Amino acid sequence: MARKLAVAAAQMGPIAREESRQSCVARMSEMMREAHARGAKVVVFPELALTSFFPRWYLEDEAELDAFYETEMPNAAARPLFELAAELGVGFYLGYAELVREPGGGKRRFNTSVLVNGRGEIVGKYRKVHLPGHAEHEPWRPFQHLEKAYFEPGDLGFPVFEAFGGRMGMCICNDRRWPETYRVMGLQGVELVMLGYNTPTHNPPVPEHDHLMWFHNHLSMQAGAYQNGNWVVGVAKAGREEGCDLIGQSAIVAPTGEIVAMAQGVGDEVVVADCDLDRCDEIRRQIFDFALHRQPQHYGLIAAPKE
Repeated sequence: MARKLAVAAAQMGPIAREESRQSCVARMSEMMREAHARGAKVVVFPELALTSFFPRWYLEDEAELDAFYETEMPNAAARPLFELAAELGVGFYLGYAELVREPGGGKRRFNTSVLVNGRGEIVGKYRKVHLPGHAEHEPWRPFQHLEKAYFEPGDLGFPVFEAFGGRMGMCICNDRRWPETYRVMGLQGVELVMLGYNTPTHNPPVPEHDHLMWFHNHLSMQAGAYQNGNWVVGVAKAGREEGCDLIGQSAIVAPTGEIVAMAQGVGDEVVVADCDLDRCDEIRRQIFDFALHRQPQHYGLIAAPKE
């Protein structure tokens, strides 16, 4: 009997800088209800789904910066989403900015996602490993990309979690472009990778790539799915957010690399597909049988320290 998991990609339109978390949660709750009505058992929301994409601004006031982070999850603003999940019996993936306060007064900042089951309980946590952008103010840019200033690389690796009748993994935005992201989870038997992203249509350092942003978005997720034999659910925050255009194209990708469902616009939109987790074996037995065909003795450079 096939292990079919109905998954919803819940794309969000833009979030204004002054939009409250309560407003964002209300929007997500509406999409969760729609996803449930369409049979979904898990809903994937975008990266930084509770706030505007604040790394586009150079913020010198630490209190102003801190206001974009969550110090606990669930907190008062997000709790209604967790309660709705328990009420409906629907799990979800949620991306947000995490602030960890250390005993000595220090702060650690991560770009984080959590996996929540149908009882409203957190069953998995991930912190973004591959941070793009820059660490210093670059005033020549039309908008900043200060993830390297506002976050540190994740310290949890790429764990895989038993949930929803299968093996679930998570990553965030730029992680999807790195083959190691999928391979590390693939070696752990991941069957479905959830990821959220906020991707501008314009890349100031290499504007000649702007016309390729949509192509590269799907290319990376389709390759990650096919080369590791797993489903990928990639979900955007899209549209014109505070003057910055973000791509949409939220998609559900099969282990064959085929896109089986995709958002049509750049606003709040729910896309649902039945993901047969047993289809992962089609690729893992017939094409990329890791135990039979991998030759790790020749891959040492991949894990060598950076020079």
